[in-house]
Amino acid sequence: MAVKGGRSTKPDLKMGICGEHGGDPKSIQFCHEVGLNYVSCSPFRVPIARLAAAQAAIKEQSK
Repeated sequence: MAVKGGRSTKPDLKMGICGEHGGDPKSIQFCHEVGLNYVSCSPFRVPIARLAAAQAAIKEQSK
């Protein structure tokens, strides 16, 4: 809802999340589905976050 509302006003608006949700694979999948541009997380969660982001992109391409 917020993503659509924000982008209806400013189409190039960059949106993302940070914190523990940014490194959670389920949250990353959700962020990809709703169209967020980025996630930010603590350094030790970066590898799993990158893997989850790649998996989300692959799932979208296979639809």
